[in-house]
Amino acid sequence: MANFFGLRRSDSHGDAGVATPRPRRFVELFFTLIAVAICPASMWMVDPEAVAKGDTTWLLAAGVLGIGALLIHIVLYVRARFADPFILPIVVALNGIGLAMIYRIDLTTAANAGAAQIIWTGVAMVASAVTLFFLKDHRGLRRITYTSLAIALVLLVLPLVPGLGVEINGARIWISVLGRTFQPGEIAKIALAVFFAGYLSTHRDLILLAGKKVGPVRLPRFRDLAPMFVAWLISIGVLVLQKDLGSAILFFGLFLSMLYLATGRIVWVLLGLVFVAVGGVLAYNFISHVHYRIYAWVHAFDPEIYNQPFGGSGQVVQGLFGLASGGLFGRGWGNGRPDLVAFSNSDMIITALGEELGLLGLGAILMLFLLLVTRGMRAALGTPDAFGKLLAAGLSLVMVIQLLVVIGGVTRLIPLTGLTTPFMSAGGSSLLANWVIVALLLSISHSARAPHVVETYDDVPESISR
Repeated sequence: MANFFGLRRSDSHGDAGVATPRPRRFVELFFTLIAVAICPASMWMVDPEAVAKGDTTWLLAAGVLGIGALLIHIVLYVRARFADPFILPIVVALNGIGLAMIYRIDLTTAANAGAAQIIWTGVAMVASAVTLFFLKDHRGLRRITYTSLAIALVLLVLPLVPGLGVEINGARIWISVLGRTFQPGEIAKIALAVFFAGYLSTHRDLILLAGKKVGPVRLPRFRDLAPMFVAWLISIGVLVLQKDLGSAILFFGLFLSMLYLATGRIVWVLLGLVFVAVGGVLAYNFISHVHYRIYAWVHAFDPEIYNQPFGGSGQVVQGLFGLASGGLFGRGWGNGRPDLVAFSNSDMIITALGEELGLLGLGAILMLFLLLVTRGMRAALGTPDAFGKLLAAGLSLVMVIQLLVVIGGVTRLIPLTGLTTPFMSAGGSSLLANWVIVALLLSISHSARAPHVVETYDDVPESISR
């Protein structure tokens, strides 16, 4: 962990052996144009006859993606010229594939989510551009560490407010605004990441050194970890009341991973696994929603569980059949049966993609996610401040954890939790939150790649930077 927090950086003015980095904005523009083209090309392959008859959905989707990507590109050129040139093309490609899959599903179901998803794509990309334009330096977010915690807790409580919160499919995680539903927990995960990064970058030296040593393990003082544990307990408590197992796992994973990144102590991972085991047993025995999910996971192929209208396994099993029928090369765009799987455009969009694009196509999509996460982690390693390191790493890990939970759920590796696939699933709140995360990663990557005269890390404790 000394390397993670203690690097020194210099540019060509301070070290003749280090080349001055290039902005590489034209590289970004070239790959972004290719990424934008993926969406209309995929829609054409889904239903070429509809396109020939004048269906303009493909044109609208391409226009929104193209204009949004160009707007972000211009803002980057003005505000963050040295930002990572590959993050934007990767995300545009993922978003475009998601739009094409939702458009395809709309053709055979009554979902009709494609138009709304295109609108939300435009809103989310504008929000990303606005964030980049006004966030001149990501380190300014450190000043609102505790404000971020308050914002996160308010957002998590909102769905519990009578008259405002809405319960859908047994979970109360949405609010209704002007006839539209929104999931505030998606924004709360960003606020919690900012809080964890700000708190740990300030207090990690105390967490590491100030506690009592019990054998080979040094336990931190309670008052040093109390604000983080209180934030975690309140968040998990609210999510238990909302019956949202997926977000509870996501927030706990974010808490645990950022604590490990800050301290480098494997004991936190082991302690977290103990908490997961104990919490899982308690939730299974005392929370009916969790009990149904786990029971359906274990007994998925039992006929009575498969046909059970609430808490059954029909959705997961049909998704598995869809993945199996896709084989290695897939059945081709428009040739699958996503209409047989409930919520195939949101929770189960991975199975729809796997059926029509096959293992190779789904593998390519997962490789895009892998590249996106590695670019985020690269920004974390390169940025000169500890807060930026933790924030970039935490936001990258949010996507990793979310993707692992989604893939694990639809393949029956773990119980299905209902989380959305980032950038691809139908849902405006998820799309908006993830595009804001992209803006933060781009801002931090600019700090990591921009030329710097030799910098020391004033906010890194000497004991860690050694």
